[in-house]
Amino acid sequence: MEPYIAEFVGTALLMLFGSGVVANVLLDKTKGKAGGLIVICWAWAMAVFIGVYASTALGGSGHLNPAVTIGFAAFNGFDLSLVPGYVAAQMAGAFVGSSLAWLAYKPHYDITTDGDAILATFSTSPAIRNAKWNLVTEAIGTFALVFGALSISEPTDSLGALDALPVGLLVLGIGLALGGPTGYAINPARDLGPRIAHAVLPIPGKRDSDWSYAWVPVVGPIAGGLLGAFLFSCL
Repeated sequence: MEPYIAEFVGTALLMLFGSGVVANVLLDKTKGKAGGLIVICWAWAMAVFIGVYASTALGGSGHLNPAVTIGFAAFNGFDLSLVPGYVAAQMAGAFVGSSLAWLAYKPHYDITTDGDAILATFSTSPAIRNAKWNLVTEAIGTFALVFGALSISEPTDSLGALDALPVGLLVLGIGLALGGPTGYAINPARDLGPRIAHAVLPIPGKRDSDWSYAWVPVVGPIAGGLLGAFLFSCL
């Protein structure tokens, strides 16, 4: 159970900080209202750093991301039997982390009437809705994440604590360079777990959870993660 608990805790921390910064920037009457994309990208980078560091310190692999786990299992020697448990732990952690961010900002959710802004604190959406190109964007971003993470880390199936900060900086670069079209989910758990939380939590004024788009930040990252892991394995 130790690696599953580690992945759960790491992903929950990832989403507590990730959902938290988007709530701070988008919800009404917060101290960080209208802080902008750069604020969001920096906080997400720190969220990855904290989540990866915590996961590895607790005995996990620091994946926090089904696209990473699946890519590593397919081409980098990660134990295939661990994949279902890892993915379940990541999904559950993302659900819990985004729910904790909701609790932290509860009074602000209660007064915010913009349903799109509320949804954005949980899950991603495209700036221009075009499923094919949104899919391409997510695949490219996750390719950069997985290939970059493998380049940063030692040749193993796990990330190490010392890899946490470089991987966080990698995510910062991805967000600043590639985050504009889709909000750079680059992680199926990061998007789907919180999207489910949005659907079930009692949030006044929320819109639907945009399930017609939900497959894109799942399929795109998995495809990009597999490609990144495969190409790195060819080197």
